[in-house]
Amino acid sequence: MKTVKEIAVRLENKPGVLSQVSELLGANGINILALTVQAEGSEGILSFVATNPARVTNVLESAGLKPEIREILAAEAPHHPGGLNALLKPLKLAGVNVRYLYSCISFHGAGDRTIILLGVDNIQAAHDALSKEWIKLYGEELYNF
Repeated sequence: MKTVKEIAVRLENKPGVLSQVSELLGANGINILALTVQAEGSEGILSFVATNPARVTNVLESAGLKPEIREILAAEAPHHPGGLNALLKPLKLAGVNVRYLYSCISFHGAGDRTIILLGVDNIQAAHDALSKEWIKLYGEELYNF
């Protein structure tokens, strides 16, 4: 089954904290491929996919942070009106709940591809449903884009 590793880390919700994390990762040669941030009062959660997840974990832990690693899906959505539903409809029909989704940041060679990162309640059922519809799923090769 093709999945990617998402790193989630709780951070203080104050000016400059995201910049510090970005600087830390960049200084260690880590490229963020996709990210989402949600503030929750005095804290926020930064969730992202990056090159070399094992290195990301070590770098964040060395900085005193506590990253959580999650397996999520990376699926290619057609780049046209209704393209997102090409992913969502098979999941609906399979009874899979989408907890959250976000897209990859533009990257070299992407062309007309839109890669959507999906956190779901049943990753195996989601993988099977998308695969049956010939949806391209990415695994570790995503880290090399």
